[in-house]
Amino acid sequence: MTDTNEKIMSTQNLLVELFVEELPPKVLNKLGDAFANVLAESLVAQGLADATAAVTPYASPRRLAVHITQVLATSADKAITQKLMPVSVGLDVDGKATPALIKRLNGMGLDESEVTNLTQQMDGKNAALFLDVVQAGVALKEGLQIALHEAISKLPIPKVMTYQLADGWTGVNFVRPAHGLVALHGSEVVAVTALGLSAGKQTQGHRFEAKVSPLVLKHADHYAEQLKTEGAVIASFSERKAEIARQLKAAGLSAGLKPIEDEALLDEVTALVERPNVLLGQFEAVYLEVPQECLILTMKANQKYFPLLDANNKLSNQFLIVSNISPDDPSSVIGGNERVVRPRLADAKFFFDQDRKKTLESRVADLVKVVYHNKLGNQLQRNQRVVKIAAAIANQVGDSELGRAVAIAAGFSKVDLLTDMVGEFPELQGIMGRYYAQHEGWDDAIAYAIEDHYKPRFAGDELPRNQVGIVLALADKLETLVGLFSIGEKPTGDKDPFGLRRQALGIIRMLIEAKLDLPFEQLIHDVLQQFAQEGHAEAGNTQATVQSIKDFCFDRLSVNLRDQGASPQEVDAVLALNPQLLTEIPTRLTAVRAFSTLAEAPALAAANKRVGNILKKIEGEIKAEVSAVLLQEAAEIALHQALVAVKPEADRAFDSGDYTASLQALAALKTPVDAFFDSVMVNADDLALRANRQGLLAMLHRAMNRVADLSKLAS
Repeated sequence: MTDTNEKIMSTQNLLVELFVEELPPKVLNKLGDAFANVLAESLVAQGLADATAAVTPYASPRRLAVHITQVLATSADKAITQKLMPVSVGLDVDGKATPALIKRLNGMGLDESEVTNLTQQMDGKNAALFLDVVQAGVALKEGLQIALHEAISKLPIPKVMTYQLADGWTGVNFVRPAHGLVALHGSEVVAVTALGLSAGKQTQGHRFEAKVSPLVLKHADHYAEQLKTEGAVIASFSERKAEIARQLKAAGLSAGLKPIEDEALLDEVTALVERPNVLLGQFEAVYLEVPQECLILTMKANQKYFPLLDANNKLSNQFLIVSNISPDDPSSVIGGNERVVRPRLADAKFFFDQDRKKTLESRVADLVKVVYHNKLGNQLQRNQRVVKIAAAIANQVGDSELGRAVAIAAGFSKVDLLTDMVGEFPELQGIMGRYYAQHEGWDDAIAYAIEDHYKPRFAGDELPRNQVGIVLALADKLETLVGLFSIGEKPTGDKDPFGLRRQALGIIRMLIEAKLDLPFEQLIHDVLQQFAQEGHAEAGNTQATVQSIKDFCFDRLSVNLRDQGASPQEVDAVLALNPQLLTEIPTRLTAVRAFSTLAEAPALAAANKRVGNILKKIEGEIKAEVSAVLLQEAAEIALHQALVAVKPEADRAFDSGDYTASLQALAALKTPVDAFFDSVMVNADDLALRANRQGLLAMLHRAMNRVADLSKLAS
């Protein structure tokens, strides 16, 4: 009882902090979580903390820390069974200890008398000697030292730096130079070391605004509060982020505007400040003549400001600064930031003005100077291929007016890569092409197609906003995917340097969501033919290349459909039929889902699988034909009659595109199908009877698998 009480009394909350120089802001939150979680997991594994312990990470620009509840000063003793050696090695024929066993026991601090305490157990095929021992508990000092080393070594550091300690000789590798280590168990220091530092209870607060320096921590539980009140630091990343979001919203409301929403920017500024103070700045309204995307990007990327938008999402000439200091008079801070942003905006205006001095058409020829791929030519050659592919697609899905607009948009689609603005801000490709096209007076349909042809850029991104953009985006992605596949540049494992998985998903989404009735395999074949016509021998129009691209796209489609909630069986059932018009896939999938809910579905799916297996084993061609005079058994007559009655109904629904009704009509076949397999021998001795019954099954199989391969639904 006394031991238990001592254990309880020695349980305290633990605080560990590494105080370092400014950490990389884009990974700070990840570093903080990793440091906290790995350290806590190690303590749990050593029995020093419970798996239910509350783990609170802290991460500020100059510190990584963690608070863990209910940590023991010493872990509990643990009874373990230790294998020593095979019985044949440890005991002689008389059952006495061999010299090998005695040596092993002595090495463990035991003598020959312990032989009587050994147990024999089977270890695989042979008996072995085991010793029950009590493993002493781990002291927190030793356990925390192990945990601290593990937490530091496993940090997801993007780039390690090497620096020297104060002795001038010892080198340390870490993300940034470390200057302090805190380890408090309750109010007591745990004497651990790390990165050449010895643990204590002192840390540093805000670089400029701390009330006390250094700050002496009183207790592990006082860490966050002391840092906030005495050190002017909000140690918690999540708390600091919430405070910045609150101040941004309040400052925006006071100005009658709203800050732009950008989670990545919010995370980054949270990692740059220890005590946030949001201030309102502004710039000259003349800069609003520049496209707002340019101004927003330069303010966010270069200055980490939050641009302010009006109720119509138009950029204002005001912005929010997240400062790390809170002076009584913030005018100097605001003025300094306004002076810093002004040259950035002036550069953007200069680029915009200079770019508009040259027409898009005058720049096209210069695309020859931009390398696309050493095996597929330059950007001008690529651009010409996209024009041809886009024109061919436009001819299939639209009229001559669509073809004209698509050809113009495709011709100008990559030209903005040569502009100063896109050279400075590559993220604006397409967007600047749209602005320059509008400046030259081109139709909005063409201008927006130039911007939108990169869409969808990622999963969940919107599609191009008009048909010209849809056709151009489809052509552009097909040219990329087919061209790179044709020269063997396929994604492998996690590596996808050209983003081909994203391109494939974009192609699939546009075909389906824009309802483009373009046969998929033929589409790939036609695009591949463009490369062959240019003399790319390695891009030979082989069926193997077409099949490889199709399989790759269908894999992406399968994943996407499952992500949307379809079961793997339902997806496999639809895709197994290799549908050429991807526009039909959602309707087919809906039909399969509805069919799966029918009471008859499991039996019909199982029967369909059985039929398929029978037909696969038959050599030669099987005609889906039945001679009524050869039908002898009542069950086969009933099945044939049911098929004759059901098939026209299912076919009519199928031909009208009502796949749900087509599948549901098949439910009437359950009873006759079950009866057929219960009482009819398909492989009859009479060859004519056998062929007729096989024809009946082929007729059944064809009727049941027009919408999807129902055998895939069988469990």
